[in-house]
Amino acid sequence: MELAELNKRTGIIVDAAMKVHSVLGPGLLESAYEACLAYELRKRGLHVQTQVWMPVRYEEVRLKKGYRVDMLIDHEIVIENKACSTLTLVDHAQTLSNLKLSKNRVALMINYHVRYLKDGIHRFMN
Repeated sequence: MELAELNKRTGIIVDAAMKVHSVLGPGLLESAYEACLAYELRKRGLHVQTQVWMPVRYEEVRLKKGYRVDMLIDHEIVIENKACSTLTLVDHAQTLSNLKLSKNRVALMINYHVRYLKDGIHRFMN
């Protein structure tokens, strides 16, 4: 997928996440935000997979279920949903690792436990 198309789709995702956050507000579990965001993205025509097991390959070792991403959009964009008061370096590292291992180019980490969602959105590029 071209960068312009990735940017367009991440814009759709951010807009949908902002709608979910404006309706629900902060303070719920990640699973509630994930379900509502998946619903909103499907309404907007995107292909959404949730709790997707991804393979890990290390030399001759092959694990079919090596790790799991919260959401995979259009087989290209990884989303990690968070609902915590403070994101840690481990949260950022997890999202970067998921992006690298999935061999996708874009990941969004969305933390819904903020007053303004724009402060909770982090974009990563590979």
